Amino acid sequence: MSHLLALAAAAALCGPGAGGPDDIEDVPAAHALAIDSERPYRVGDLPIDVTIEVVDQSGERADGVCGAIEVRGLERDGEAVTKSPALVGGAVTIEGVVPADRVEVRANTAAGDVLEAQWTPDVRRLPGALSILPPLFAVGLAILLRQALIALLAGLWLGAFFVYDYAPVAAFLRVADTHIPQAVANPSHAAILIFSVALGGMVGVISRSGGTRALVEALARRARSRRAGMVSTAAAGMFVFFDDYANCLLVGNTARPYTDELRISREKLSYLVDSTAAPLATVALISTWIGFQLGIFGDVLPDEGSPYELFLQLLPYSFYSFFALAFVALIAITGRDFGPMRRAEARAHDRGELVRPGGRPLMDRELSDMQPAEGARTHALTAAVPVGAVIAFVALGLYLSGARAEDSGASLREIIAAADPYAVLLWASFGGSAVAIAIAAALRTISVKDAIDAWIGGAKAMTIAVLILILAWAIGAMCMDYLDTGDWLISQVSPSAPLLPVITFFIAAAIAFSTGSSFSTMAIVIPIAAPMAWALTGDASGVTEAAADPIRFATLASVLSGAVFGDHCSPISDTTIMASMSSAADHIDHVRTQLPYASVCAAAAALVGFIPAGFGLSPWISLPLGVALLAGTILLMGRKPSEVPSAEPEER
Repeated sequence: MSHLLALAAAAALCGPGAGGPDDIEDVPAAHALAIDSERPYRVGDLPIDVTIEVVDQSGERADGVCGAIEVRGLERDGEAVTKSPALVGGAVTIEGVVPADRVEVRANTAAGDVLEAQWTPDVRRLPGALSILPPLFAVGLAILLRQALIALLAGLWLGAFFVYDYAPVAAFLRVADTHIPQAVANPSHAAILIFSVALGGMVGVISRSGGTRALVEALARRARSRRAGMVSTAAAGMFVFFDDYANCLLVGNTARPYTDELRISREKLSYLVDSTAAPLATVALISTWIGFQLGIFGDVLPDEGSPYELFLQLLPYSFYSFFALAFVALIAITGRDFGPMRRAEARAHDRGELVRPGGRPLMDRELSDMQPAEGARTHALTAAVPVGAVIAFVALGLYLSGARAEDSGASLREIIAAADPYAVLLWASFGGSAVAIAIAAALRTISVKDAIDAWIGGAKAMTIAVLILILAWAIGAMCMDYLDTGDWLISQVSPSAPLLPVITFFIAAAIAFSTGSSFSTMAIVIPIAAPMAWALTGDASGVTEAAADPIRFATLASVLSGAVFGDHCSPISDTTIMASMSSAADHIDHVRTQLPYASVCAAAAALVGFIPAGFGLSPWISLPLGVALLAGTILLMGRKPSEVPSAEPEER
C-alpha cells in the first residue's frame, strides 16, 4: 500500500476462527492503517474499490489483526458509507464507492484499541470516453485493413496505453508479458483452444476420407426435379452442420453437377450453400464455432455461470440464423423467388444459362486439395460415425459430469448446468478424432498415416481462429477488468436498454459487412455488448432482474445473428467467396441475389424478434411469427420461373 496514514497504535491479533479474548496474542506496539484504491486510476465517474489494511513497521500487512471499521468520505449509490464489513485478516475492501476529497477511517480492534487515519485520494482520472476507444479503434482498423488480428492487437495495446499511464513502450511490454499470457493461462481458455484444434483435426480427417462427400452424394441421388434438387441441396447443407467451411466447399462442389442438369442457376446454388453454412454453424450444439463462442462467453459470465448453459439459453433468440434457415427451406419447397434471384432462375429455366451472360464463375483449383483423391474409395460412415460419436460423447459427458456434481433428484437442466463443459468438449473432440481415424482406417478409405496427416492439416486450419480467440480474450479482459467499458457504456445508454438487442444486431452486422469476418465481429462486439447487458439492473437503469435476462440473452444472440447477416451481405466474406467458388458462380451475382433474401430475414429478425425480445416477449412466440411472416412474403412476392419471362440482367 502506498499510504501509511496513521501513527503506531496497539492492535489485537486474532487468527482464523478466533472467538474472544482467549485467542488474543501479544503484538508489537507499532501498527498503522494503510488506505488506497485497488488501482491507481478511475474511469470517468464510475465508483472504485478501496482497500484498508493494518500494516506493521515494515509496511507488511498484519494479517492477524481483526476488528470493526468505520469510514467517512465514501459514498455508494449516492449515500454515505459509514460502516464497512468487519476487518478480518488485517484488511477489508469496500467495493463500488466514490471517494470524497478526504476519507477518514477508524478501526476498532478486537482488543479495544483504536487506529485512525486520513486519506487524500490521488487516483488518476481516466476520461470515461477513453474506455470505449480500444474496441472502437480495433473496429475501425479492422474495417480499414481488413485484418482482424492486427486490429485486435492494436486495440489491446491502446487499452494498455491508457491503463499504464500513457507509456507506449510499457503498454507494449505489458500486452506481451501480461495480458496475452493471462488469456492463455486460464485453464478454461486452454481447454477451449485444445477443443477447437482437435475438432478441426476431426473435420480434416472426415473431409480427406471423403465421408462428407459420400453423405451429400447419397442425398443427391434422390433429386429428380428442380424442387427435389433444391430441397436435397438445402438438406445437404443442413446436414453438414459441424463446420461452415466444410459446408461451403463440399456441398457446392458435390451438388453442382445435378443442379446444373436440373437447370438451377448457379446464383441459387450458391445461395443455398451460403445460407445453410454460417447460420447453422452458429446455432449447432456441436460445430467448429461452438468452442470459439463458448470461449468468448466464458469471460462475460458471472463467476457462477456456465458458458454452455448460457449458449442454450440464448439459442432461441438467434432469430436471424433460424429465419435464414427457414427461408432457405421455404424457397426450396415452394420454388418461388423474387428480385434478382427470380430473374436468374428464369434465365436458367428458360434458356439453360446457368451463369449470367458475361458472368465470371469464381473457382479455385486449390480447393481440390481438401477433397479425397480422384477415384478414391469413400463411405458415408466415415462422416456419420465420428459426428454421431461427438454428439453422443457430448450428451453423455454433460449428463455424467453434471450428475456427479448434483443430487439424485436434480432436473436435466440442473444437471447440464452443473456439468463441466470444458472437460466434456475435450472428451468429445478427442474421442471424435479417434473414432474418425479408426473408422477411416477400418473402411480403408485412407491409411492411418494419411488420416494423421489430415488431422494435422485440419488442426492447422484452426490457427487463425485460435489466434483471434486469444486476442479476443485479452481485449475482453482489458475492457471489463481494467477499463470498465461495459459499466461506462451502460451509464450512458441505460434509458434505451430494451433496444439494446436490436441496436447490437445492426452494429454487429455493419462490422461483419465491413470486415467480412463473423469471428472477428464476435470477438470485437461481445466484450462491449455483454458487460452492458449484465450491468442492466439497478436504480440507474430502471430494469428489474426479471426483465434483464431476456435482454441479456437477446443481446448476446444478436451479436451472433448480426455477424452472420453482415457476413452474408459482404463481398469480402470468406464463406461468401467459398460459396461462389464451390458453386462456380459469379461472385458479385451471388452477393447481389442473396442480399434481398438476407435483408428480408434481417428485417423479420429485428421487427418480430429482437425488438419484442427487448420488451420481454418470449422467443417461442417470435419464432413462429417470424416464419409465418417469411412464408407470407414469399407467397406474395415470389413467382416460379415458369411464371416469369426471362430477362437478361445488364452485363457489367
